[in-house]
Amino acid sequence: MKLVWWVLILAILIQVVPFGHSHTNPAVTKEPGWDSSDTASLFHRACYDCHSNQTTWPWYSNVAPVSWLVQRDVNEGRRHLNFTQWDQSQRHAKDVAQEVRQGDMPPWFYLPMHPNARLSDPEKQMLIAGAEKALGPQAGPEDHNH
Repeated sequence: MKLVWWVLILAILIQVVPFGHSHTNPAVTKEPGWDSSDTASLFHRACYDCHSNQTTWPWYSNVAPVSWLVQRDVNEGRRHLNFTQWDQSQRHAKDVAQEVRQGDMPPWFYLPMHPNARLSDPEKQMLIAGAEKALGPQAGPEDHNH
């Protein structure tokens, strides 16, 4: 019984850790020129929570320690690829089709709490084709002087 009390006290105390509680969605500066509204819709549904400035922050993103994981995942996702800052270089854009094709995106651990991000096989093929058309092999603004 003593252990249960200590776990409960710890669970309450970790709520005051500031990381993971200030959820921001910076302004959208530019999105890719999607090849179709269907492609845009699939990307919004399956990718935008972590790879955009239009993150939906669910209730559990405010409860530590889960809030820490969610914040870290969004920060990492935006850092690697941000579909709403297309006016900046997005060097990982060329990898999107392959990541989806390999089943690496969306990540398996994201899907149980976000069933709308689960793509059927035809939807995956549509997203891959749309990524190849809209994002291309060298997607995003680039410096061609290198």
